[in-house]
Amino acid sequence: MAVNWADRVSAFSRSPSHFLSGTTAEAFLAELLRELRDDRAGYNVKVLLLSPLCEHPTLLCPSDSVGEETALELMSVFAQCPPKSVQFRCHLLLALTSVLVCTSCVSSRSPVSQDFLDLLLRLSQDPGDLHGDGALHSLRATACDCLRELEACSPGYLSQHIELLGGLRQRETSRFHQAYTGLHTLVLRNAVYHLTQETGAGAEQLKAFLGGNTSVAWEADQDSALTNNTDSGVLFSLILGPMGSVPTLQTGPDCKELRSILSSLLEESYLLTPLCQAALLHRLTELVAMVPGVPPAIFRAQLLRLLGTSKVCLLHTTLLMKCAFTDSLFSAEDEAFILKRLVVLSQHPLLSTPEKLFYMDCLLHFPENRPISCSDRDETLPVLLTPRLALALMPTVFNDSATMLARLNLQSLVYLEEGEEGEGGEGRGVANLYEHLMSLLHIVDSGGSREIVVTFFRSAFLFLLYFYHMERYSSSLVEKLCELYLHHTQLAPHLISLADHTQDSLSESDWAEELLKALQRVITEAPLAQLNLQDLRSHLKMLARVAEEGKIPQCSTLRFLASIIAPLPSSLCVSGDWRLGTSVLGVCRRLLVHPSLDSLLVPLADILQDLTCRFGDTDIQDHARLYYALLTTLSREKLTGVLAQGATEGGRQIKKRSMSNIVAESEGLRSALTIHQTKRAIFSVVEVNSETRQETQADKEGDLSQSETDGCPGEGKAALEAYRRQFTDPDFASEITLSYKLAHMPPYDPRFDQVFSIRLHFNLTDDHYEELSDISVPCLFRERSSPMVKLRLKPLRPYPTTLQASAIFTTQDGLSWHTILPDIHVAFQQVFTPLPAPSAWGRGGKLDLFEGLWDELCSEGGDCATSLFCCQLKEGALMSLVEKHFLPYLISDWSHKEEFKVLFFLPPQSHVLLKITTEEDAVHLDIATDNWQLLPHLTSYLLTITSSQDDTHS
Repeated sequence: MAVNWADRVSAFSRSPSHFLSGTTAEAFLAELLRELRDDRAGYNVKVLLLSPLCEHPTLLCPSDSVGEETALELMSVFAQCPPKSVQFRCHLLLALTSVLVCTSCVSSRSPVSQDFLDLLLRLSQDPGDLHGDGALHSLRATACDCLRELEACSPGYLSQHIELLGGLRQRETSRFHQAYTGLHTLVLRNAVYHLTQETGAGAEQLKAFLGGNTSVAWEADQDSALTNNTDSGVLFSLILGPMGSVPTLQTGPDCKELRSILSSLLEESYLLTPLCQAALLHRLTELVAMVPGVPPAIFRAQLLRLLGTSKVCLLHTTLLMKCAFTDSLFSAEDEAFILKRLVVLSQHPLLSTPEKLFYMDCLLHFPENRPISCSDRDETLPVLLTPRLALALMPTVFNDSATMLARLNLQSLVYLEEGEEGEGGEGRGVANLYEHLMSLLHIVDSGGSREIVVTFFRSAFLFLLYFYHMERYSSSLVEKLCELYLHHTQLAPHLISLADHTQDSLSESDWAEELLKALQRVITEAPLAQLNLQDLRSHLKMLARVAEEGKIPQCSTLRFLASIIAPLPSSLCVSGDWRLGTSVLGVCRRLLVHPSLDSLLVPLADILQDLTCRFGDTDIQDHARLYYALLTTLSREKLTGVLAQGATEGGRQIKKRSMSNIVAESEGLRSALTIHQTKRAIFSVVEVNSETRQETQADKEGDLSQSETDGCPGEGKAALEAYRRQFTDPDFASEITLSYKLAHMPPYDPRFDQVFSIRLHFNLTDDHYEELSDISVPCLFRERSSPMVKLRLKPLRPYPTTLQASAIFTTQDGLSWHTILPDIHVAFQQVFTPLPAPSAWGRGGKLDLFEGLWDELCSEGGDCATSLFCCQLKEGALMSLVEKHFLPYLISDWSHKEEFKVLFFLPPQSHVLLKITTEEDAVHLDIATDNWQLLPHLTSYLLTITSSQDDTHS
């Protein structure tokens, strides 16, 4: 039957692990390679077969040796593939590249990788494609892409072929010219970088590289350096970091060959697409930075085009060049022009928001020719960006949120040094920013969207970050925020977040404390008659945050709580609202650990007693009663120890999660409540030899005599019908029980010598069995005998399988642990069980059943099948084989050595029958089964036991 490869490859791509649970990576790889070599398969199918190797090469080739063998097979397929199958050959090259790179064959310079490199170079310079009709263009382009991938993954791999690659670039006139240009530039850059890492390398070695005349000794040294290179600089940009860290190659002024190559590349750069131009200029910038003998002025002819570009990638490359060469390439006029251009582009109406944000970011990280600031800030402005020049980037309420925040950040940096003096002209800069902030506040006050609310609070934080020291604005902002809160109490979480972030970022400022104190004042002084349920919830949330500040007096907070609880009747107490009660308790709880608790003791106790006696929810009453008991019976130090959630910082409690509202979470408690993960397996499930009853010769004779007297169901058909009636019960003989023991694994860890409450969990790796239940083991002590574990498997299909096991257990110190156990492999023979015949049957009944089954299996089709297995065994070896492996399943009499009849029952309802006879040339095992899919597993099992038996008796 033809294999549906589309479905199989699709199934593998969807879930490789699930697909390989039904087979092995080696088997699937062998199938793929066999089909690729098959001339009868179409090339469309073969292209599909290559996708697993391209997408998951390390899964199918787990080792370098497998990778090499696979690559050799693929190269053989490539050699036999007709030239007209261009698409298939291209995919073969891609698959070869993936396999060789991912299995480290390239980095280790294996022979097969060198052969593949020669193949790629041969394809890249194929003269038949230069003047032909272009049919092979795609193959050459793919070869070029593969070369670039090899060089990118193993820098310096192609450095011996710089001259060849340069010739290919100059000869290429098709659209693939830029691909060869990019490859040549990358190889050149990596080669020069590796020369900078070699002691004593200079102009001579550089000439040797460029001319292709590298000596054998130098090749060996370089290969060794490349193989052992651990410097990540070769893989990343050198000019994005500090320029003082760029390695250099001292060549002196004699660099004519390199200059010639660079000039040629720069002259052709305008032919490339903008992205390729940017990549080319980036690599060449790195190269010139590494070779001081080549002056940066070599880029001068390109600057006019680059300074006027509208492409983001090219402008970014220009800034990288400026970062690398500063005033050795860019004049002061160039710098001023770039700066003005960035300002214009940052507000250009035809550009998208991400582009304008990028240009503003370039202003904040502008590489100056002669920077005078040594600030540690991540963002600094160039000296030439004056307030007058930056005025065009003033934020407005019509900007989108991202643009508004970016502009506010930039303008804040511009006016940071202005101070409070100056009321007119440019001195209005900070005032203008504050007016913009107030405009946002008015929009929020008028019912702005959630986005504008978030933008306002972020803007307020940015403004404070730069101008918190200007009392006029910071005090005014506190007043405005208090007014805003009274109108919109639902903004309490935003105000709390603003206070938290300001306090964390500006530890030297007390602005957050002033804001919270002002909010406490407006809340406690507001008329209670106008207080609704939503406002009360927000007020309690805000007061709970105020209570965390040790420097803020809390008397007004207690008066506010008393005013809403003490009156008779109190609507709050009568309502019995659990959430409101919890909010009140939250404030009380923070007051219990406040530094000024001594002055708050009496009013706080009254509030807690009112909650205990009058609140309409039992849970709130219980908590209030406990808080009251703690307050009145414990000293302040003990009360703080019981209730404090953590250390304090600047008078404010550091909030941490706790198990309840009563006690704090300590490190010990957290450890006790966490399930820790072991670094390795602590114990394993070890198979115990099954104690299947081995019948002795006396048993056989007893059974034989019993069979003569027991009632027999009749001949074969009658016995078969009586046997099958048992399976009307679906649970009859449907399980197998395997015996294992739980044992510690070396190396032993003393912490796990005694473990308790072990819970074993098992996961299936296929769908051949029903899910297993967890198993509990009371304890495991290393110095005692191992406890037994019984696994009850219920097969759906009686095939070999692997179980993944894990365990959760407890150690003597009370900690809980999780560990991954080694996989449990269930072999095919472990599924065998003796024939489940009725207990009243003797040997005669079982023989009748055997004959009836044998006749039926040999005559029917469908899933039934017969087979023959032959082996060379002497008579003694055969007897030993039957006694050791088949005795529990032997149906015939042990004394009838001419023919042994063996029957394996495999739940749920599969049978394997054997007739073992000795012929002149060999031992014949005639096989009959009602499930032909068991034959491969049975053959493997028979091969194993017969070969081991033969070795034992040889």
